[in-house]
Amino acid sequence: MSTCVSRATTEHNHPGAWLSGLCLGLLAAAWTPQAALAYETDPLSNRLVPLTDSAPVLDLKVNEAIADVASHWVGPRSDDRFAKAVYDRIGGHFWVHHLEGWAMKSEQVSKLPTPRRHSFLAQTPFYASRVGALFGACPVFRMGDTLIGTDKLGHFAAQGLKFWRRWKRDGDETKAAARSAYTERAIFGALTTGTYSNADLVANYEGYRFYRSLFEDDVVAGKPAIVHWDGDHWRVQRQFDWNDHVNAYWDEGLDINDYDRWMTTAVHKVWPEFCADWAKDPSRYTIPSGQDAQLQARYHLLELHLRPELRMAEICAAPGGT
Repeated sequence: MSTCVSRATTEHNHPGAWLSGLCLGLLAAAWTPQAALAYETDPLSNRLVPLTDSAPVLDLKVNEAIADVASHWVGPRSDDRFAKAVYDRIGGHFWVHHLEGWAMKSEQVSKLPTPRRHSFLAQTPFYASRVGALFGACPVFRMGDTLIGTDKLGHFAAQGLKFWRRWKRDGDETKAAARSAYTERAIFGALTTGTYSNADLVANYEGYRFYRSLFEDDVVAGKPAIVHWDGDHWRVQRQFDWNDHVNAYWDEGLDINDYDRWMTTAVHKVWPEFCADWAKDPSRYTIPSGQDAQLQARYHLLELHLRPELRMAEICAAPGGT
């Protein structure tokens, strides 16, 4: 094990955290395909550009995966094996998961015109965004009425499966959520990028709900399980719908990340540049208060670090913001 890994810490302000995070990020990148080198989301650049809703085409990809697993099933019922087989088709064992990588490259998924090197991360000092500045931002697309980064698809598939397995093992959502939050404090978040993404945690949790909803009724309220064991085979009885899982808390332009002190300073310097866009349509940067409260209640177990003072309404109302 290299010194970079052995000295890793999950504390934002530990004296060695910055260097440890950079080392870990670079070590990860050494084994990472070039297409995967995008760690964070830029939720503000070109936010007002209209996009086609990509939910229907992404619904199709997930439903094809589920149907393929069901139609090729051999052997007795095994929820674990079925969930793993679905994951193998939409997730996978590489840094960029199958569905995530497809969405990044496919012309069927309309994305904001923000080149990775022109994201707001590219405007932040290297010591602040670290790996984020080095590798740029992932593409942003629209799912229903929500703008999300392609990285959330990977979180949904991969971290969602891990969350589900922990819940099955321990029967404890709180314990599974605590482990999910730990990953966001460590190499997949704050340690390497200075960013603790609430939206990542929400996507992890909704992925867990997806794997449960494969087999359980009413995980999605009022809807049956997606598949049903029928004697000696799986039968698909409901179509998957991303809109059962995606909401405003997946959008890092609304559900603002918890940034460490260096990234917070950078945000205060860079984000006022987007106030002109905000002034054109404040609703595109705002979660209605009732919906905000509902989502906070829905995700109260997830150890979200909410930063409402960094929402655009607050940034642009500050002196010099507009």
